[in-house]
Formats: sequence, structure tokens, C-alpha cells
Amino acid sequence: MKRNYLLAKVFLLAVVAACLGSSRADAAGADRPKLVVGIVVDQMRWDYLYRYYDLYGEGGFRRLMAEGYNCENTMINYVPTITGVGHASIFTGSVPAIHGIAGNSFMMDGRMTYCCADSTVSGVGGDTDAGRMSPRKLLATTIGDELKIATDFKAKVVGVSLKDRASILPAGHSADGAYWMDNSTGRFITSTYYMERLPQWVADFNGKYGGRSEDEISYSAYGNLVTAEMAKAAVEGEALGQDEVTDMLTVSFSVTDKVGHKYATHGPEIRGIFLDLDKRLADLFTFLDSKVGRGQYLVFLTADHGAANNALMLREHGIPAGGFVASKAAKELDGYLKGKFNTTRSLVCGIDNYQVFIDHEAVGALSLSLDEVKQAAIDWLKRDPQYAYVVDLERAMCATLPAPVRERLVNGYHRLRSGDIQIVLNPAHYETGGDDIGRGTTHGVWNPYDSHIPFILMGWHVMPGSTNAPVTINDIAATVCAMIHVQMPNGCIGNAVAF
Repeated sequence: MKRNYLLAKVFLLAVVAACLGSSRADAAGADRPKLVVGIVVDQMRWDYLYRYYDLYGEGGFRRLMAEGYNCENTMINYVPTITGVGHASIFTGSVPAIHGIAGNSFMMDGRMTYCCADSTVSGVGGDTDAGRMSPRKLLATTIGDELKIATDFKAKVVGVSLKDRASILPAGHSADGAYWMDNSTGRFITSTYYMERLPQWVADFNGKYGGRSEDEISYSAYGNLVTAEMAKAAVEGEALGQDEVTDMLTVSFSVTDKVGHKYATHGPEIRGIFLDLDKRLADLFTFLDSKVGRGQYLVFLTADHGAANNALMLREHGIPAGGFVASKAAKELDGYLKGKFNTTRSLVCGIDNYQVFIDHEAVGALSLSLDEVKQAAIDWLKRDPQYAYVVDLERAMCATLPAPVRERLVNGYHRLRSGDIQIVLNPAHYETGGDDIGRGTTHGVWNPYDSHIPFILMGWHVMPGSTNAPVTINDIAATVCAMIHVQMPNGCIGNAVAF
């Protein structure tokens, strides 16, 4: 009897010990920071880290580079290299072929649609169409979604940006809120996808900062300020990083993109906006040090894309450069196809993101072969010497072009949403708004000026260092998820950076 009692006691103690050991293992496996902060700087070329390094203060970009781990050779591995696609790819660890955001706008059900447009929701905080947005067109989960799942949806996830797509796509499907600027009112809004009314802290913020015009916000240092202050207000209003459950904040600075498009990559305007952003970052990091705790939050900074140097500037220094007018090229191509196939009906919907969109309905109505129409279009486009390659996207894997470029075309092609034909321009050639190239610039192609982006981690469990090993935009989500011990997003094709 006594022996049986002792055996039972030993067994019970063994079970308790096993449970305690399991609990400790679970606790160790769930070691996470209080807050994850994902910062995207819209249209930030990698070399801006160094071009203005001597002008930056100690607390912003230079602090990131001194205290953080810098992945110097981070590349975008798809086209088009544009805002909606970039933000989706950073936070899903995926590419358009999988996450479905094939452009800022893309084809769905035979018509072009905006990447976040959602007619089933209404704006909250404003009654304009600017609020009719959601992440429903995004086909994959984000870092924030996976953090939600890992914490039984106890984590809070909030996205902030002047641009709707730069707030919505990073925050993901299950976010507690995504907030963006209604340019008609100068106030932050959201949609009924997330909530029925604005939180009081957002209403209070709008009362303090709202009401300025789009130009006052989107092209000035004030836009940086209001974005950073909104991020700080979100931390305080939602008590992010204030309990035992890890939260996430995504912040995208959009003014840099607006200024870059208007004034290009050199000159006082772009320099001024990055020096101002540096101050805003320094202030944000100081706030997080105080509010969350230095070393208690993990921050990463990256970009959705870069930008081409202005073609006129390059020409002045003997560097080949140029551009094409997409609307003009589309009209001329359509005219050629009408003549070739003896029809008055348009066969070209347009050219967007350097992709030709063929009108499939028109081709079918005329009993034409889509392959025949595409080949005719390709043959005609190849006559233009600034088009290095013209590729049938359905057959891109078999196309005769350099492997790195082919990979980007394949990764960027979603069969239900992308165009039919990809135009690959010569280096330093890009789409312009008209025959006059003008002072500004744009982005969207595979070349390093558009695809080489910064990626720096700082804070929780990050030791200073750097690497020149190849890293892709997809590796960002994989790395962050590995660090905080949550499953990578369900469309992720990246690998965690070893450091």
C-alpha cells in the first residue's frame, strides 16, 4: 500500500516537473519584445543613408546605423516596384504572384481597380470615397496577422500613414485599426472594415492637427511631423507595448515620395525632406525609449521602392537616359492592332506599370486568338529601340532575357490581375507624363535604382553590425517573425537573415 502511494507520488511529481519544464520552454519560446515597429520610408533609395549621412543628427538614421543591424544589399525581387506592391511585399514576405497586390491598381473581373478600394465599406471620420478602403484584395497574411494568431488575437496591431494603401496593407486583415489621411479634409480617417466610429484619441488628434490642405501636408515637412505625431498618438491611445502581450505599429512616411516625384533624387528639396525626416525619427525613437523602454521594442526601417535619377540630369553628364509616354504608346499600339486585325474596336485597355493590358473581351468578341494579338503587339513594340525586351507574361519563364530580370517578371505576375505584356526598358529610361521629361522622376522597374532599398533592425535583441550578403524584400517579414517567435506569413517566400 505504502509502495503504491510512493509510486503515485513519484509519478505526480514527474508530471508536475514535466509541466513546469514545458511551461519554461513555452515561456522561452515566446520571448518577445513589448512592441514591434515597422517603418517604411516611401521612395527611399538605399544610397540616401550615405548621401546625407554627414548632415543627419545622432538620433535618427545615424542611430539606426550605429545601434542596429544593417542589411546593405537588400533588393526587391519583382516588378513593378511601386508603393502598394512594396508595402504588401514587406509585411507579407511575398510577391505579387502570391499576395495578389499586382500594382497600385490592377485588373479584376475585366476592369481596373484600386488595390484597397472596397465598395462594401464606408468611411469613418469622413463621408468621402477616401474612406471606402480595406485590405480585402490582399491574399496573404502579414506580420501583424501572424502576431495576432500567435497571441490568440490579444496583440494589438495598428497602421498609420498619409496614404491609405501604406496604412492598410502593412497592418493586414486582422488589425485593430488602420488610419490614413482624407486629403479633402486634412484629417485621419478609417473605414467600417475596422470600426464604426473613430476612437477618441484619433478625434482629439484631428482636432489638434487636422484641417490643412493636401499641398500643405503632402509636399512639406508638416507631413512628416503629422505622421510621426499620429504614430506616437497611436502608441498612447491604444496603449501599445504597455502590457505582457507584444503589439505592433506600422508607420509609413509618404511625403518623401511626393517630393521625390516632383523634384527627383537630387537637389535641396529632397535633401531637406530627408533631413527633416531624420529629426522626426530621432524624436520618435526618443519617445519609444521613454514610453516602451529602450531595448524593449524592435524597430525595422525599410522602403517600398527607390527612384530613378532624372533623365535630363543624367544626359547633362553624358549618361544615356530617356523616357516614354505610356498613354501615347498605348494609343499607337492600339491603332496598329486595329489595322492589322481590321477592326474599329479597341484591343488595348492601356499601359500601366510598364505592362500592356489587352482587352480580352474585345479579342473574344472578334473571334481572335489572344496569343495572336499578343504576338502582334510584341512584334510591333520591339521596333522601339528603348524597349530592351518585350515579354509575354504568361510565358515569362521561357523568355530569352537575363535570369535576374526574368525572376522579377515571374514574381510580379499574377495571372488574374496583371497585364499581358511586360515592357523592359533600357537602363535609366522610365515613364514620363508627357513628351517633356521635366524635373521630377518616377519608379517601377527592376533596376537597382528602383529595387535597392534600406533594411535596418534596431532595438530588442539586436546587436550592432552589418552584412553585404544578398537579402530580398521577402526576407524582412521572415526575419522579424523569426526574431519574435511567430510563424511567418502564409505566403512568405523569404528567409530569416542570420546575424
